[in-house]
Amino acid sequence: MIAVIQRVSESSVKIDGESNGSIQQGLMILLGIGQEDNQEDIEWLSNKIVNLRIFSDEDDKMNLSLKDVNGDILLISQFTLHANTKKGNRPSYIEAAKPEQALPLYETMIRTLQEKLGKPIATGEFGADMKVSLVNDGPVTILIDTKNKK
Repeated sequence: MIAVIQRVSESSVKIDGESNGSIQQGLMILLGIGQEDNQEDIEWLSNKIVNLRIFSDEDDKMNLSLKDVNGDILLISQFTLHANTKKGNRPSYIEAAKPEQALPLYETMIRTLQEKLGKPIATGEFGADMKVSLVNDGPVTILIDTKNKK
Protein backbone atom coordinates (compact mmCIF):
# COMPACT_ATOMS: atom_id res chain seq x y z
CA MET A 1 0.00 0.00 0.00
CA ILE A 2 1.08 3.49 -0.75
CA ALA A 3 -0.26 6.36 1.34
CA VAL A 4 0.17 10.06 0.76
CA ILE A 5 -0.55 11.62 4.15
CA GLN A 6 -1.22 15.33 4.41
CA ARG A 7 -1.67 17.20 7.67
CA VAL A 8 -4.66 19.46 7.10
CA SER A 9 -6.60 22.16 8.87
CA GLU A 10 -9.58 21.16 6.72
CA SER A 11 -10.38 18.80 3.86
CA SER A 12 -13.43 17.62 1.97
CA VAL A 13 -14.50 15.40 -0.90
CA LYS A 14 -17.39 15.90 -3.32
CA ILE A 15 -18.94 13.37 -5.66
CA ASP A 16 -21.27 14.65 -8.40
CA GLY A 17 -21.25 18.05 -6.71
CA GLU A 18 -22.46 16.65 -3.37
CA SER A 19 -20.38 16.57 -0.20
CA ASN A 20 -19.40 13.01 0.67
CA GLY A 21 -17.17 13.77 3.65
CA SER A 22 -15.27 16.55 5.36
CA ILE A 23 -12.94 17.03 8.29
CA GLN A 24 -11.27 19.83 10.18
CA GLN A 25 -7.85 19.28 11.82
CA GLY A 26 -6.42 15.90 10.92
CA LEU A 27 -5.04 13.86 8.05
CA MET A 28 -6.21 13.63 4.46
CA ILE A 29 -4.89 10.33 3.14
CA LEU A 30 -4.70 9.15 -0.45
CA LEU A 31 -4.45 5.35 -0.41
CA GLY A 32 -3.19 3.23 -3.30
CA ILE A 33 -3.73 -0.50 -2.97
CA GLY A 34 -1.39 -2.81 -4.86
CA GLN A 35 -1.79 -6.38 -6.07
CA GLU A 36 0.41 -7.78 -3.31
CA ASP A 37 -1.20 -5.91 -0.41
CA ASN A 38 -2.92 -7.76 2.41
CA GLN A 39 -4.13 -7.57 6.02
CA GLU A 40 -0.55 -7.26 7.31
CA ASP A 41 -0.13 -4.06 5.28
CA ILE A 42 -3.38 -2.69 6.71
CA GLU A 43 -2.29 -3.36 10.30
CA TRP A 44 1.17 -1.88 9.86
CA LEU A 45 0.00 1.20 7.95
CA SER A 46 -3.00 1.95 10.17
CA ASN A 47 -0.77 1.83 13.27
CA LYS A 48 1.70 4.14 11.58
CA ILE A 49 -1.04 6.59 10.57
CA VAL A 50 -2.74 7.00 13.96
CA ASN A 51 0.57 7.19 15.86
CA LEU A 52 2.62 9.33 13.45
CA ARG A 53 3.86 12.30 15.48
CA ILE A 54 3.40 15.18 13.03
CA PHE A 55 1.22 17.60 15.01
CA SER A 56 2.77 20.46 16.99
CA ASP A 57 3.01 20.42 20.77
CA GLU A 58 3.03 23.49 23.05
CA ASP A 59 6.68 24.13 22.07
CA ASP A 60 5.75 24.09 18.36
CA LYS A 61 7.62 20.79 17.81
CA MET A 62 6.07 18.00 15.76
CA ASN A 63 5.62 15.69 18.70
CA LEU A 64 1.92 14.80 18.84
CA SER A 65 -0.04 12.11 17.02
CA LEU A 66 -3.49 12.21 15.46
CA LYS A 67 -4.80 10.48 18.59
CA ASP A 68 -3.12 13.08 20.84
CA VAL A 69 -4.87 15.99 19.10
CA ASN A 70 -8.19 14.15 18.62
CA GLY A 71 -7.81 14.74 14.88
CA ASP A 72 -9.89 13.33 12.06
CA ILE A 73 -9.15 11.32 8.93
CA LEU A 74 -10.42 11.72 5.38
CA LEU A 75 -9.44 8.56 3.45
CA ILE A 76 -9.55 8.55 -0.35
CA SER A 77 -8.78 5.51 -2.52
CA GLN A 78 -6.41 6.36 -5.37
CA PHE A 79 -5.10 3.58 -7.61
CA THR A 80 -2.98 6.09 -9.59
CA LEU A 81 -0.42 6.06 -6.76
CA HIS A 82 0.75 2.79 -8.31
CA ALA A 83 1.47 4.43 -11.68
CA ASN A 84 4.59 3.17 -13.41
CA THR A 85 6.07 5.95 -15.54
CA LYS A 86 9.40 4.33 -16.47
CA LYS A 87 8.47 3.60 -20.07
CA GLY A 88 6.81 6.06 -22.43
CA ASN A 89 4.51 8.91 -21.45
CA ARG A 90 1.35 6.98 -20.62
CA PRO A 91 1.43 5.61 -17.06
CA SER A 92 0.85 1.91 -16.53
CA TYR A 93 -1.29 0.84 -13.58
CA ILE A 94 -0.51 -2.87 -13.76
CA GLU A 95 0.76 -2.92 -10.14
CA ALA A 96 -2.51 -1.52 -8.79
CA ALA A 97 -4.94 -4.08 -7.39
CA LYS A 98 -8.05 -4.79 -9.43
CA PRO A 99 -11.29 -3.47 -7.90
CA GLU A 100 -12.46 -6.92 -6.73
CA GLN A 101 -9.27 -7.19 -4.63
CA ALA A 102 -8.85 -3.52 -3.70
CA LEU A 103 -12.38 -2.73 -2.50
CA PRO A 104 -12.43 -5.26 0.37
CA LEU A 105 -8.97 -4.08 1.48
CA TYR A 106 -10.10 -0.43 1.33
CA GLU A 107 -13.20 -1.26 3.41
CA THR A 108 -11.04 -3.14 5.91
CA MET A 109 -8.68 -0.16 6.15
CA ILE A 110 -11.66 2.11 6.92
CA ARG A 111 -12.86 -0.18 9.73
CA THR A 112 -9.33 -0.63 11.10
CA LEU A 113 -8.62 3.12 11.20
CA GLN A 114 -11.98 3.74 12.90
CA GLU A 115 -11.19 1.13 15.55
CA LYS A 116 -7.67 2.45 16.20
CA LEU A 117 -8.82 6.09 16.23
CA GLY A 118 -11.90 5.34 18.32
CA LYS A 119 -14.31 7.26 16.08
CA PRO A 120 -15.71 7.30 12.54
CA ILE A 121 -13.58 8.58 9.68
CA ALA A 122 -14.66 10.43 6.53
CA THR A 123 -14.13 8.74 3.17
CA GLY A 124 -14.51 9.14 -0.51
CA GLU A 125 -16.30 6.54 -2.60
CA PHE A 126 -14.24 3.72 -4.08
CA GLY A 127 -14.01 4.07 -7.86
CA ALA A 128 -15.92 7.36 -8.04
CA ASP A 129 -14.82 10.55 -9.79
CA MET A 130 -14.09 12.72 -6.75
CA LYS A 131 -13.19 16.35 -6.20
CA VAL A 132 -10.92 16.62 -3.16
CA SER A 133 -10.18 19.93 -1.45
CA LEU A 134 -7.74 20.55 1.37
CA VAL A 135 -5.79 23.15 3.25
CA ASN A 136 -2.41 21.54 3.86
CA ASP A 137 -1.20 22.63 7.30
CA GLY A 138 2.53 23.34 7.32
CA PRO A 139 2.68 22.09 4.61
CA VAL A 140 3.27 18.59 5.91
CA THR A 141 3.08 15.77 3.36
CA ILE A 142 4.47 12.29 3.98
CA LEU A 143 4.70 9.32 1.63
CA ILE A 144 4.58 5.82 3.13
CA ASP A 145 4.94 2.59 1.15
CA THR A 146 4.31 -0.60 3.13
CA LYS A 147 6.75 -2.43 0.84
CA ASN A 148 9.57 -0.19 2.14
CA LYS A 149 9.26 -0.77 5.90
CA LYS A 150 13.00 -0.99 6.51
